Amino acid sequence: MIEITNLTKNYGKIKAVDDISFSVQSGEIVGFLGPNGAGKTTTMNILTGYIPSTAGVVKVGGFDVMEEPEKVKSQIGYLPEQPPLYFDLTVLEYLMFVAELKKVQRNQRKLQVDEAMAMMRIGDHANRLVKNLSKGYKQRVGFAQALLGEPELLILDEPTIGLDPRQIIEMRSLIKSLGKKHTVILSSHILQEVSAVCERVIIINKGRIAAIDTPDNLSKNMGEVSRLTVTVEGKPSAIISAAEGIYGVNSVEVTGDRDRAAASYVIESDKGVDVRKPLFFALSKISCPILEMSFLTYSLEEIFLELIASERSIQDTQGEDGEGGAGGAEGIEGDAGDAESAYFEEIGADGGGGFESVNSGSDSVDSANVTAGANVAAGANIAVGDDGEGE
Repeated sequence: MIEITNLTKNYGKIKAVDDISFSVQSGEIVGFLGPNGAGKTTTMNILTGYIPSTAGVVKVGGFDVMEEPEKVKSQIGYLPEQPPLYFDLTVLEYLMFVAELKKVQRNQRKLQVDEAMAMMRIGDHANRLVKNLSKGYKQRVGFAQALLGEPELLILDEPTIGLDPRQIIEMRSLIKSLGKKHTVILSSHILQEVSAVCERVIIINKGRIAAIDTPDNLSKNMGEVSRLTVTVEGKPSAIISAAEGIYGVNSVEVTGDRDRAAASYVIESDKGVDVRKPLFFALSKISCPILEMSFLTYSLEEIFLELIASERSIQDTQGEDGEGGAGGAEGIEGDAGDAESAYFEEIGADGGGGFESVNSGSDSVDSANVTAGANVAAGANIAVGDDGEGE
């Protein structure tokens, strides 16, 4: 469904997105993660056709974003972090307007709007002004507009922001169900949400891809050792001695109370060495029964922090070696939104011509809103402000 090859986006001398490549298959739900200023929103803005890339190829459904932008936009439903709402319209008026923008056939508009309102449970608020809705309901209206036009690809940027705990659970369930009919890209700072909903995760840092895999595979492959937790009944010193004698075991640590009849242990072993069976036999020989055994896996939060920390240490080392790695990325990490602002100030001083080049991928800001009639909808008008990168 999505093919991104060697995508780069520069703001002056700053690389907001640095030569990234990845693909997303039809029907996948993919999490798109990264720290503030990592390049997430810039990538999504390019993907929706709102801003052009500096280099690289982006295809959606086989269509090139730069060469056939309207065909690409007709396949995309976009929910930005700040929903693109018109506060002086009622919910129904707004959604009917968006359906018209998206070129939904006249005889299908009311049907699609009713279905979107029912899915988002906002039908009871159809005749209320958008400005009078709570933050959570505004978010639902924004989600409803993304569903209009029956897009094949949904791009959701922080879709549960402003929702209460019950609504968050409902929204996660809805996103999972949408994966049966749509391809979904989910960007969120709530990592438990991504872990619960997404089949695959893309982690981006300083404009580059740090990791792409399923949450389970990322967890298994993280770190240099495997960690096993076991609860064993018996004398701790004998258990530790038996476990340390097994090939591949690096360390054994008691966790919890050593004086209880059964204690818990964390056993670290070489990556790829399965010590469960030899551990069972070793402890059987000394009559110490295993009551519980399981692998300790890394949470998505731990994986995320480890990857970001390791990338930073590499960049710092390169900077010390004079290779410029840290210096080039520093502006992005601090906030690429500042990089974008500085870029606009720089080109503005030269006569403002740069603003045209930034919007050339969608002709102009106004025309972007209309061709977003192909499914990015009126939401395109808030995208650049979020990121050059400013998430």
